[in-house]
Amino acid sequence: MSYLNSVTIIGFVGADPEQRQARNNNGSKFTVLSVATQRSWKNTDDEWASKTEWHRVCVFRPRLAEYVATTIKKGSHVLIEGNLVSTTYERGNGKGKKAKTNKQTFWCIRADVVRKLDRGEPEPEVNASGSAASDHAPDSSDTAPF
Repeated sequence: MSYLNSVTIIGFVGADPEQRQARNNNGSKFTVLSVATQRSWKNTDDEWASKTEWHRVCVFRPRLAEYVATTIKKGSHVLIEGNLVSTTYERGNGKGKKAKTNKQTFWCIRADVVRKLDRGEPEPEVNASGSAASDHAPDSSDTAPF
């Protein structure tokens, strides 16, 4: 039996990506960004309605994280491919015998591919290994004229 955990989103970056340092032993750097997606539909009154969803994206691969931190900005149109991961934190108030523990679960998309979709000069796609995937990028004859 096999299972699939794959996420692909296309949206707009809500704030400049933030580079952080892991709290583990090696203290590696990673980049976090938020991406908004929107869906639209016609409601029962035959009027258009829409909903925006915000996605937390974590980039752990060093070269890809550096690319995102230096290239992607607030408002960038991006394609993200990766998988959905959860992290559960236990936080307590640490006061006396009746200290309460609060468990919180955070979900993020662990990105393997980040591609900038903005118009203008195309940016190279950087894949999970952190290398530019220019051999996978379409040439000018494959792109739409708009």
